[in-house]
Amino acid sequence: MACRGGCCSSAGRLNADNARFLLLAVLIVLYMLCGAAVFSAIELPTEREAKERWEERLENFTRRHNLSRAELRHFLREYEEASVAGIRVDDIRPRWDFTGAFYFVGTVVSTIGFGMTTPATVGGKIFLIFYGLIGCAGTILFFNLFLERLITVIAYVMKSCHERQLRRKGVLPHNSRRGSGTSEVDSLAGWKPSVYYVMLILCVASLIISCCASAMYTPIEGWSYFDSLYFCFVAFSTIGFGDLVSSQNIKYESQGLYRFGNFVFILMGVCCIYSLFNVISIVIKQSINWILKKLDCRCCHRCQRKLFRSRRNVVMPGNVRSRRNISIETDVVNESDTDGRRLSGEMISMKDFLASNKVSLAIMQKQLSETANGYPRQMSCNSKQNGFSGGVGALAIMNNRLAETSVDR
Repeated sequence: MACRGGCCSSAGRLNADNARFLLLAVLIVLYMLCGAAVFSAIELPTEREAKERWEERLENFTRRHNLSRAELRHFLREYEEASVAGIRVDDIRPRWDFTGAFYFVGTVVSTIGFGMTTPATVGGKIFLIFYGLIGCAGTILFFNLFLERLITVIAYVMKSCHERQLRRKGVLPHNSRRGSGTSEVDSLAGWKPSVYYVMLILCVASLIISCCASAMYTPIEGWSYFDSLYFCFVAFSTIGFGDLVSSQNIKYESQGLYRFGNFVFILMGVCCIYSLFNVISIVIKQSINWILKKLDCRCCHRCQRKLFRSRRNVVMPGNVRSRRNISIETDVVNESDTDGRRLSGEMISMKDFLASNKVSLAIMQKQLSETANGYPRQMSCNSKQNGFSGGVGALAIMNNRLAETSVDR
């Protein structure tokens, strides 16, 4: 029975996990479809206008300089290849000196991957595969450990604030210390902050870091404040489009201080946004569980109505079984298996036997507990005299019953 119950519980848990996975997959696909529709509606007209302007400029340039379009397109393709290698029209910092290479490996291990610098040689590409495999795994481990410590600090602060509120309300005495025997203090030992409060704190922290970083990027990089905020989200969330990349000019005012500030802001922002994503995923999981619960309740009501309509005119012999604490799946199986046997005059099934002996099983469990604890009966002497050994489990209960019967006789 225990093994069968454990198998049923594990099977039910597996079914719930599969349902949660499928629902999440469907929601992600729908989310992607909606996002594609929105971005297409917003960006497609601008793309078409830019393409028309480019074709017009290209036509005017070929007429003005007496060039064929094929030659001009060949020249532009060569520039695109040079751009991939890091060559730009304006002067920019070297891509593969030590500082540029360090910036590149930072974007690799943090999974940002701006794309403005990529290895061009076969050896560099092969080394990147193995280097990124170990580096990304180590950085993800660092982010997870950072999240654990951040949640610990947030929980400690929120617990202290909660204790102060309880002292102000008079629930806790002002001189109470941790480890005291009062029930109020003991109840705070397992207290944990709400995930929504943690999400709110991480949102505020990420917003503060993004605003401060944008205030630094706007005057130094020459971006608008909105573009700076956009860059912060793209970089901190490790999306890394590469349309805006910081610290790429050949020279800055206070260059060392700016690059250090850029490194600190990106590190703090990535850690906070990664932690925020993990907390939001918990909220999404709770929402999916709530949706599945609502769908399960509706399905249960519908199935119960169908069962009631299909069996309301059926006369079944025997006692009416209680329907409490039985899932709709097991209930339907029991109905389909046992009713046919009862109506055909067969003997009671094993399922009905076990269902009718739930009370006996509960009494047996209670007796097992009493036997293990050594009370309320002390039958060791009598049992030895009558030849009945103690035994273990159900055998011990049977031996005690036999010993009691032999004593009474």
